[in-house]
Amino acid sequence: MRAFAGWGAPLLLLLLLSCGKPLSSSNASSWGSHGGGGLSPGPAMDVASGFCGVRDDAGGGDSQGWFSGECAAEGVCGAIREEEEDGVGHVRALGEVDDEYIVRFKEYRYAGEFRRALEERLEGNGRVWQWLERNNPASAFPTDFGLLRIRRTQYEVMLEALRGLEFVKDVSPQMRFSRALMSESGENEQNSGTGREDLNGRCDVSDLEGVEEVLESKPPGRLRTKLSCEDEFQDVTPPLLANVSLNHGRSLLLQRSQITSMFESEKLWAKGFTGAKVRMAVFDTGVRADHPHFRNIKERTNWTNEDTLNDNLGHGTFVAGVISSQDPQCLGFAPDAEIYAFRVFTDAQVSYTSWFLDAFNYAIATKMNVLNLSIGGPDYLDLPFVEKVWEMTANNIIMVSAIGNDGPLYGTLNNPADQSDVIGVGGIDYSDHIASFSSRGMSTWEIPHGYGRVKPDIVAYGREVVGSKISTGCKSLSGTSVASPVVAGAVCLLASVIPEKDRWKLLNPASMKQALVEGALRLSGPNMFEQGAGRLNLLKSYEILATYKPRVSILPSALDLTDSPYAWPFWRQALYAGAMPLIFNATILNGMGVVGYIDTKPTWEPFEASGSLLDIQYTYSDVIWPWTGFLGLHLRVKPEGTRYQGTIEGKISFSVVSPPARGESSPRKWDCELPLKVSIIPTPPREKRILWDQFHSVRYPPGYIPRDSLDVRNDILDWHGDHLHTNYHGMFDALRDAGYFVETLGSPLTCFDATQYGTLLMVDLEDEYYSEEIEKLQDDVKMKGLGLIVFADWYHVETMVKMKFFDDNTRSWWTPATGGANIPALNDLLAPFGIAFGDTILNGPYSIGGERAQYASGTDILRFPAGGFVHRFLFQDSSGGRSGITSSRSSVRAQVESPILGAVEAGRGRIAVYGDSNCLDSSHMVSNCYWLLKKLLDFTSSDIQDPVIFPATNELGSPLGSVDSPIPRRRTDVDFSPYSLVLKHPLRCGLDAPLAVQDTEGYVIETSRLRTILEPTPIGSGHLQPNESTSSDGAPHSMDRFSRKDFPFESNSTDMASNVSVLSLDRETGSTPGVVFPTQAESETNESVPELRAADNANSRGKENSQLPLGLWNRDELDLTTQTAVQWLAPILLCITGFVLILGLWRVRQKKHRRARKGSTRSLLNL
Repeated sequence: MRAFAGWGAPLLLLLLLSCGKPLSSSNASSWGSHGGGGLSPGPAMDVASGFCGVRDDAGGGDSQGWFSGECAAEGVCGAIREEEEDGVGHVRALGEVDDEYIVRFKEYRYAGEFRRALEERLEGNGRVWQWLERNNPASAFPTDFGLLRIRRTQYEVMLEALRGLEFVKDVSPQMRFSRALMSESGENEQNSGTGREDLNGRCDVSDLEGVEEVLESKPPGRLRTKLSCEDEFQDVTPPLLANVSLNHGRSLLLQRSQITSMFESEKLWAKGFTGAKVRMAVFDTGVRADHPHFRNIKERTNWTNEDTLNDNLGHGTFVAGVISSQDPQCLGFAPDAEIYAFRVFTDAQVSYTSWFLDAFNYAIATKMNVLNLSIGGPDYLDLPFVEKVWEMTANNIIMVSAIGNDGPLYGTLNNPADQSDVIGVGGIDYSDHIASFSSRGMSTWEIPHGYGRVKPDIVAYGREVVGSKISTGCKSLSGTSVASPVVAGAVCLLASVIPEKDRWKLLNPASMKQALVEGALRLSGPNMFEQGAGRLNLLKSYEILATYKPRVSILPSALDLTDSPYAWPFWRQALYAGAMPLIFNATILNGMGVVGYIDTKPTWEPFEASGSLLDIQYTYSDVIWPWTGFLGLHLRVKPEGTRYQGTIEGKISFSVVSPPARGESSPRKWDCELPLKVSIIPTPPREKRILWDQFHSVRYPPGYIPRDSLDVRNDILDWHGDHLHTNYHGMFDALRDAGYFVETLGSPLTCFDATQYGTLLMVDLEDEYYSEEIEKLQDDVKMKGLGLIVFADWYHVETMVKMKFFDDNTRSWWTPATGGANIPALNDLLAPFGIAFGDTILNGPYSIGGERAQYASGTDILRFPAGGFVHRFLFQDSSGGRSGITSSRSSVRAQVESPILGAVEAGRGRIAVYGDSNCLDSSHMVSNCYWLLKKLLDFTSSDIQDPVIFPATNELGSPLGSVDSPIPRRRTDVDFSPYSLVLKHPLRCGLDAPLAVQDTEGYVIETSRLRTILEPTPIGSGHLQPNESTSSDGAPHSMDRFSRKDFPFESNSTDMASNVSVLSLDRETGSTPGVVFPTQAESETNESVPELRAADNANSRGKENSQLPLGLWNRDELDLTTQTAVQWLAPILLCITGFVLILGLWRVRQKKHRRARKGSTRSLLNL
């Protein structure tokens, strides 16, 4: 209970504060979330107080920025275009601060100058806004932002006026956020969503009465992960009368707990390296000036609105102690490092964005060398914070940050540790196992068009690490915020290895990361997204730095996609011809300078002739800044490799140049090589290939997308990426174990050839759909035999409206953009098949075929066609639960029987739908339903009807529901377009689509026939996007030829893209009308294509032979000769019909005349 007692008072204070109005911070600011994409490059030189500035292009009013200034070590600043990433985490945002806004300016000046400029330009609005003074050490230096209080009734007018000023960069809301407690026991309980924590020397927030209710009502601001947890730690000094066995046991405990000994720091201390003359900034809760563990506390600064410099919580003291303590019971790595304690959190663990921005500016102005930041969150679009991190690293500050405590879940990297210019640190235990609390990769900035980067960069011990207490003595903590100062302390120690006169000419964020990752020891069990480069190896990194020369390297240094288990998920599925491209996102580390450019474009150099079967497209940073960039590899197998099986090896080569350093006259240049090894197999049969729809997944950020399971109280946002290799990694492994091959589609549904896939898998999707997608999917299923499986989630407008009010500030900015899934959009997609989901929220267990499952915040099926099979079960309908948070635990409700599972044949294809995705999502899974997914795949891909799913008693004799029954409607009070890749975006296929349709609309249905649109336009924003390419006259290139120069990316394929032709319909060979396929030469080598479709062709020929010729019933496109014949056929038939009709009528009339004459003759005879 001692551990809990230390946190109890601050936590109770936090709970009280969170229930009331947020602190009004005359000294404060917060982390405002912003939408927007990457930044545009623009080299410029602005000297502002000797450090790098951030300014916009004069004509820019959006989020695009220009970075300029004089960098401390290089004397040059540059610009960056691609998005970088941040991440660590122990803080939860409490929402926007009423009426307070951060105004960022395009250059650095003293605050008084900006205030006077605003007063002059906003003279008529003087009574509706107020400049808030920030009385902190940074006020003595120029700044690039101001904090305003704007009257609520006038804030829209004022914001418009501010954004119209030429010296204003942007305006973002002030946000308040708080650091919450982390528990070790909660590591494995996050999935259950109970939030219960073990108090055995650990932190338990759930045992406090009312805590769960408070956590539910916290506003959905920037989510932060949990704080490090205090462990039971007994005094490691042996008692005087202890026996031998006791002494021995305690000696072992001391040896394990002394973190510096685990990395053999004593060997560097013996050489005289102790971190001297290294300025270490600790951003935390402060430290006491007279603390006996520290010999070199240079400065303490307070950035909060509390009048104290002391640490009253102990976390800041612990972090500083791990870095530089001299106490023999809890030694730090660099006892002679100069400690600068930045107190950025109050005693209640509350902070604001403006506090961090001011503190960051002060760190730049006072020339800090290393900075440790043990906080973070998932909001990588928080531009004021992210851009300030870029600015700090551009000024040669080496930032070390914890990767987050949201493990063991994947896709939970925290910002700023997930940024490539930051050293992101994960945690391991003393058995070299990844700590269950440590967040896993990959980064999620780049999806859906691209692929995430490898993070963390490195791992260090983060469980039961011993450090300094508030006043004296030692204690142990666990968490990645403990692993982060371990690496930060090692960085200080390593920095002192370089002689002081050359130290900061050689050392920079890139060179230090090179030494750490290249020296790291790779662990045998974890994969790359769990351990990064491996465990910190202090002595090996020392050897690298001792002989270091400025250079460029790639992370990872070698790419062996066959390496198991490290190269998961790539080793689990080999490459094959016809597949969607495999994308890998490598990081470029430029130790030569803060700015660099790729001079010689990447080229693929295979070691053997078979390597020519591999085609690689490249995307990369236009400008490598600050210190880092990206290299995107899009790997695919050429058609002639359809039947190839084997391993291909080679290397990717390119060169990087940087401006000359001070005292040099010529640019620096480095030739880079990335070894590559991949496995290739023959193209699998169609029924074994699954296509995963990634394009229509929307997650936080940029929008407030609520969680899929409303029973989960401690995770209010859907922010794990919803990718096969993040929170759906368990499902991916299960499908591979079952023999299926799963490919990712990051472009619209018009961008794939349905004849190549057995099933399209759509899970937990939130985006809208183009009308062309709806039409094509109908044709794909009914005419081409594509299987379709849809897993939906809850959608209830009343619940979403109630969730809106959880924000302290009730602006619609934090209104949920949609439910767990976008049911109205899915219903539009499924309408041609007579299927629709409802808007109930169902919870409870059920059993089918002996398999038990849990339905967690799922929806029901409202409409389903006759002849289909539907399963109904009893559930609790918790729609519209208390406080907007619905839960099966909220109250006892009557159970209702609801249909949740349906399967039906649709033309040549087959469809299966299910109302809940939580049984596939590893984030908050109670029990998996992989068994159900496999049975549905047997049906949709191979037409195998399992009796468990298809009992005769469940067959519908008449349609479920009616066309007149109401279905869920879209919210009219929410603008979904800022979060969507469909609304207000042109229909275009990206680089993750087949080569033949890239930068086109794809295979589009129009006027009852299939065609390929070949009109290039720039595709939407994203990390792996090509630049717009135009011809000499300024018009876009024609895509008729698909020549290499028409693509704004590089590829080692010289003729594959140009050897395409548009073929008309030929159902006997399984081709598709109007679709781009290989030419005859390629078709001869791609013999497996007709083989893959043989079964479908055999089933379809009988039907087709019974239909009319000329394809009139099949919607076939007719050639010119046939069209001419058809045009004349109708008039000829009409003439013949008319002639026959007239002739018939004439003959009938003649017969009547003859009968009349005969009658007259008989009459005369009778007379």
